Amino acid sequence: MTMALFDKLKEELDRAGKAAQGAFDEGKIRLEAFRTRQLADKAAQALGYAVFRAKQSGGEVDADTYSRLSATLATHDAEAARYEGELDRKRKEAAADRAPAASGGSAEPQATTASSAADGAPASEAPPSAS
Repeated sequence: MTMALFDKLKEELDRAGKAAQGAFDEGKIRLEAFRTRQLADKAAQALGYAVFRAKQSGGEVDADTYSRLSATLATHDAEAARYEGELDRKRKEAAADRAPAASGGSAEPQATTASSAADGAPASEAPPSAS
């Protein structure tokens, strides 16, 4: 009986460790997404200023400046989107891991998520109310 208690304790500690590591990993990804989104915003701001100044002086942004600034913006925007996608994937994995444990192994919460995804709505959004 004592061995079963230690096995259960070890199982719970392992689960808690995995949850803590998952939260830490999610925090790192969230921070990287935030930093990258800030870089994209700064690049968009620089591009906007360049266009504004060119228009103000009656001209157009030269092709090299436009290419450089728009490429920087596109790079940071794509990287931020990649981090945000990774964050969404981790959240879905964490929710899927919690669902069987919270419901005693029932597949019912997963069926709800699957039906939301099947009708085209993201799993994190509720359908609109009929009020």
